[in-house]
Amino acid sequence: MFFSIPTPCLGIHFATHIVNHDKNTYFCNLNITNHFQKSMAKTKGNVREKRKITVKEPDMYRVKMHNDDFTTMDFVVEVLRQVFFKSEAEANALMLSIHKSGYAVVGIYPYDIAVSKVEKTNLLAREHGFPLKVTIEQE
Repeated sequence: MFFSIPTPCLGIHFATHIVNHDKNTYFCNLNITNHFQKSMAKTKGNVREKRKITVKEPDMYRVKMHNDDFTTMDFVVEVLRQVFFKSEAEANALMLSIHKSGYAVVGIYPYDIAVSKVEKTNLLAREHGFPLKVTIEQE
């Protein structure tokens, strides 16, 4: 068995494998990718730079729905189902919690999503003539 591996050229090794079996000779050319090419970091001259990437979770915000004397319970349930994607049972439980305690947290979202849900809820409430109040606060 004979292996011939020349020096790397453009990150690739070329190997020739010659096998002798019962007076028959087989030649096989192998194209092997240089494993160092995959693990190389960005270099600046002879100095190797390491970059540490950190991923920070976004700040979360509570979306609170407040009770008022004019918004109907049915409308609150519909908003909870359409905007906050709550089930019928969960929407009814939240609506009763809002009615009894004055407010309830209806969801916890990243800032952009929380603001979007508040704006959509306020738009629906104004279209139907209700003064429903929805706020966000950082968790």
